[in-house]
Amino acid sequence: MEKKTIRDLHRDTIEQYRRRQKLPLVVVLDNVRSLNNIGSVFRTSDAFLVERIMLCGITATPPSPEIHKTALGAEDSVEWEYFPSTMEALSALKSQGYTVCVLEQVKGSVSLEQFAPSPSGRYAIVAGHEVHGVDPEVVNVADVCLEIPQHGTKHSLNVSVSTGIALWHFFEAMR
Repeated sequence: MEKKTIRDLHRDTIEQYRRRQKLPLVVVLDNVRSLNNIGSVFRTSDAFLVERIMLCGITATPPSPEIHKTALGAEDSVEWEYFPSTMEALSALKSQGYTVCVLEQVKGSVSLEQFAPSPSGRYAIVAGHEVHGVDPEVVNVADVCLEIPQHGTKHSLNVSVSTGIALWHFFEAMR
């Protein structure tokens, strides 16, 4: 097999991408400390037509060489906003009719494959700090907590990986 060239992939320019209709899907990063993880979330959000990313608390914002290293320019294509607190971001989203879905392992969480996003719904996926997860105050205002099933010896996935898995799940259901 021959590897596809950049021309074979028919990618949009940044201007074309910005004009495309996006999914009513927002990513909220709650105090994510790794700039590489932030960049990875930008890149994955670009791939799955995410409406915007809300960067909250200690989560760094573009421009940043470290974010760019993994975002590879997606920090320029995906809209983003900064909020001093995640609660402030969620308040804005809830007032706009978004269902807040927190990625967290809690009692009563719903396994991701059991959650069926409505194609006409509006969703916010909240991912948290690499060590401490999503802040408990944020978990308490969630409409649903989603858990990605795992079967190995580790108890969690990298924040950018778990966000990517969740985005794929929502993308498949909503497009």
